[in-house]
Amino acid sequence: MKTLLIVYHTMTGGTQQMAEAAAAAAREQSGVAVKLQRADATQPADVLAADGYLFATPENLAAMSGLMKDFFDRSYYAALDRVNGRPYAVMICAGSDGQNALRQIDRIATGWRLKAVAQGVIVCTHAQTPERILAPKTIGADDLERCAELGAGLAAGLALGVF
Repeated sequence: MKTLLIVYHTMTGGTQQMAEAAAAAAREQSGVAVKLQRADATQPADVLAADGYLFATPENLAAMSGLMKDFFDRSYYAALDRVNGRPYAVMICAGSDGQNALRQIDRIATGWRLKAVAQGVIVCTHAQTPERILAPKTIGADDLERCAELGAGLAAGLALGVF
């Protein structure tokens, strides 16, 4: 059985909703075990044990969250040259455009020699004031469906050996 590791961080709940939608859809695929874990609880051994990855982070100050960066900092060298060719995808819960956070994760994945198998999903909340940025987020049904499709597609590809 293949394992899909979904690593996420959230401060206001938006990214968690996205990750949970992806995980629920991925679990509907047979032949794939899905591990949904917060970034601060994910260890290098979890990365090494997985066959594919979905990384989900909020955009904070035009970058991935600090705890997501911490996950990569703690895992990077332990996994270097040991996860080559494994598939990955990214989801960003953004207040503005999310592109820089996506670029950062793609650069790390390039260093790990992972294979991008889907375009990153960016959900933009348009939170631009301190009050809206810090407020709990509710992700709309259409955006959650995009996240679910990404999770299902990644899991199906793993199960079928497509990547």
